[in-house]
Amino acid sequence: MYYVYVLYLKNDDLYIGYTDDLKKRIIYHQNGQSKFTRPYRPIKLIYYEAYLAKEDATKREYYLKTSQQRELLRRKLQNSLKL
Repeated sequence: MYYVYVLYLKNDDLYIGYTDDLKKRIIYHQNGQSKFTRPYRPIKLIYYEAYLAKEDATKREYYLKTSQQRELLRRKLQNSLKL
């Protein structure tokens, strides 16, 4: 199983990634092992999607990272961002 996930960062930004082990990846981010999210901890997992094929997950990750889709995702998750 492959996962596309969205993290909410301390600077109110969204981080979008994919992995084959979601629990392990979240711990990786929380422990500061990612140079991209380390300065913006604490992080919060606010959204994820599961895929059977790696190719589907990577395509979805790339799609969500476009500015238009990132803004759409932000509006879709607006209530989660307030928590």
